[in-house]
Order: sequence, then C-alpha cells, then structure tokens
Amino acid sequence: MRKQKTVYYKDEINDDFAGTNIITQPLREDYHYVHKGFVWNFFAFIFYWIIAFPLVFLIQKLWTHQKIVNKKVLKEARKKKTGYFIYCNHTQLFSDAVTPALIAAPHKAYVTAHPDCVSIPLVKVLVEWAGGLPLSSTFKGMKNMYRAMDYRLKHKNVITIFPEAHIWPYYNKIRPFIDSSFAYPVKFNVPVYAVTTTYYKKKYFIKPRIKTFVDGPFYPDPSLSPVEAREKLRDQVYNVMCERAEKYSTYEYVKYVKKED
Repeated sequence: MRKQKTVYYKDEINDDFAGTNIITQPLREDYHYVHKGFVWNFFAFIFYWIIAFPLVFLIQKLWTHQKIVNKKVLKEARKKKTGYFIYCNHTQLFSDAVTPALIAAPHKAYVTAHPDCVSIPLVKVLVEWAGGLPLSSTFKGMKNMYRAMDYRLKHKNVITIFPEAHIWPYYNKIRPFIDSSFAYPVKFNVPVYAVTTTYYKKKYFIKPRIKTFVDGPFYPDPSLSPVEAREKLRDQVYNVMCERAEKYSTYEYVKYVKKED
C-alpha cells in the first residue's frame, strides 16, 4: 500500500512545487519572439511535427494514458480566420507542456511560460522550436510579446496560458487565479477555451489516470469595458474548471495541506 504524499503550502497563488531550481536569466527587452528565416522555420517544423509531436503522442497514450474529452467544441473556433487562447490548470511539468499540442493540432500550440524556459542556452532553442513563449516583465518587452501573439493568432495558431501560474503536481482542485492574463483575448478579440486536467483512480494502478476536458468557446463581451470583459472571461473559465474538477477529479494522489499561521 502506497503511503500518500503530503505537501504543505502557505499561499495558493504564489507557492510553487515544480522543483526545477533553474537560475533565471532576465529576458531581454528585444527578445526575438518571431523568426521568419527559412532555415530556422524548417528546423522548427521538423522538430515540432516530425520529432516532438509523434513522441509526445505516444508518451501521453502509453505512459500517462491521458484522455482528452470534448475536443469537438474546438470546431467553432477553427472555422474563424484567427487562432484562440486556451487556459489550463497547472498540475504537471511534462504533460502540461505538451497537452496543448495535442489539443491544437493540426495548428501549432504556443505556450506562455516563465523566462526559466529560455534560461538554459542549449535548451532555449528547443523550447523556441517547441512553441515556448516566455513572458516579459517590462513595458517594451510586453509590446514586443503582444506583436508576437498577434502574429501567431493571425496565422491560426493557439496560445496557451496557465492562469494558476505555478505547478502543483497532481492537485485535484482548481486554485484561485487573477484575471490579468485574460486581457490578451480581450485585446485581440479571439475565443477562449478552458482546459481542465483531472485525476481518477483506476484499479491495479497506483498513479492516477488523467482525463482532460475542453470547454468553450467563451468570447470577450464587446458591451463591457476591457477590464469588465476580462473579469467576465476569467469567471467563465474558472467556474467551468471548478465544475469539471469537482465532478471528475476524484483521486487525491498528493494531499495538499495549508499551514496554520
């Protein structure tokens, strides 16, 4: 019988349990988000679609046994001339990074991430080829990132955001998150989908099985101010995530306990 692991936390919004311990290199304000050269894009295509995507597909099917449910709702957004955003809960290091690719195919999924992801020189290129989109913290850098998002969306690509921001492995509930990241779909006037990863127990398996639900689309409300519109989108995504987690995330593989002050 496996002894349940217990993790103690203080702050649902800021605590992180990824355990990567990467020394972050500050992201340059002129970070090159979009490469238009033939050679770069040729190797990026080979890496993403010929090497990484088939490998990820096999790993998710044979190792994690992940099931993605309700992808049919994506048809509405795919009929449009732009891409869309997906918002996911953050409970895995590897699976969270690759699930967007399985959902977005045949379009490419770009994943917003902490600058940690491009802080290791050799890994940096692979992350960029795989669709990593490091978040900038400066005004000039943000303008640069907005231009990159606009470019990707106009090419019908998908942009992934983890509004919980920090990884809590196997957490089977939804943590509170703020509405700031929902300013992106409001600015670009594109659809939003909620992607909720849930965990359930299967006989003869110690580790939980993974079932991921896709819900939406949700659209920015043009009758509201930008601030009100992003608040509404946040509430729609958060509520449907909570409903999915409450109903389907039934296995507490890791127990999270709040420390008393």
